Amino acid sequence: MPNETRPLWGDLLKIQGELAPKSRKAFWILSFLVPLLLWCAVSYVPWIWHPLVEVEATGDVTWFEPGMRLERAAFERANAAIEKNHGKPAVGTPANPVFLPAPHAVAKSLYTSFTTAPRLKEERWLHEELWHSVTIIFWGFFLSSLVGVPLGILCGAMPAMARLTEPFVEFFRYLPAPAFGALCVAMMGINDAPKIAIIFIGTFFQQVLVIGNTVRRVEGSLVEAAQTLGAKRRQLLFRVILPASVADLYQDQRVLLGWAWTYLIVAELIGTSSGITYFINLQAKYRQYDNVMAAILLIGIIGLGSDLVLGWIGRRIFPWRKDAVSLFRRRKAATPEIDEVAA
Repeated sequence: MPNETRPLWGDLLKIQGELAPKSRKAFWILSFLVPLLLWCAVSYVPWIWHPLVEVEATGDVTWFEPGMRLERAAFERANAAIEKNHGKPAVGTPANPVFLPAPHAVAKSLYTSFTTAPRLKEERWLHEELWHSVTIIFWGFFLSSLVGVPLGILCGAMPAMARLTEPFVEFFRYLPAPAFGALCVAMMGINDAPKIAIIFIGTFFQQVLVIGNTVRRVEGSLVEAAQTLGAKRRQLLFRVILPASVADLYQDQRVLLGWAWTYLIVAELIGTSSGITYFINLQAKYRQYDNVMAAILLIGIIGLGSDLVLGWIGRRIFPWRKDAVSLFRRRKAATPEIDEVAA
């Protein structure tokens, strides 16, 4: 089995084909490990960046405070003035700006943000704000799919429907969804409805075009064979086109769900402040940037986690897809005794 023994660097510059199972796992880990290592380097290695100085001992500089961060040039000027008067200079260490917390501070905040009570009574816990954001994404994307998926299928299957619908959809998809924020608030109030509407606008028009193009890629020979056998229009749609494209439509929805998350921050700024966006803005106001970074990472963790779950479900619902077939082959190669038992 050459794929099993090929070294990692042998797959690094490979053109097309499949990666060895070990290489797939290694590259997946490296895709997260490399940015983390860069973040650690910028945070912990003083000579890589660290443009500021954090004051440890104020010396005779009256306007310094312990923990204060300032530009290196200002720190050196203050010390030079003190030394000129034979005073005691301040002591400081290289530091990054406060808005770039170190990985350990963010990791700690991922825990303390869920266990620390809000400062004010009217504020909500992080898990409450996070759940509110998830519901906004769910309803916005659900309503968008409820209309966009059937319309996209019809556009892909029926040229007249595509000609009637897609020119306007092409025009409208270039209009930024946040531009409709004030109009949505005027029509729907200041609560969650306008936020859901922004998610809907941001994904619906893309859905129609993406799904329409996917349906159009169905092999024409399948449709011709069905027509030869006497299939009617409804049978062509439900017995041929939909079964042939449903696996690709599922993958399209996975991608489009990611687009819905990208509109979340803008959507939650409309109307009343709520959700994970409100938490981020509030923590930034308190200058708790480790909490800000933790909340941003939570969005990515939830998004990636949901995509991995959907991918796992897709491989089992659509086992004939290429990625599912390759997974089966790898498992079969790893357990050759199955073939022996079958024989």
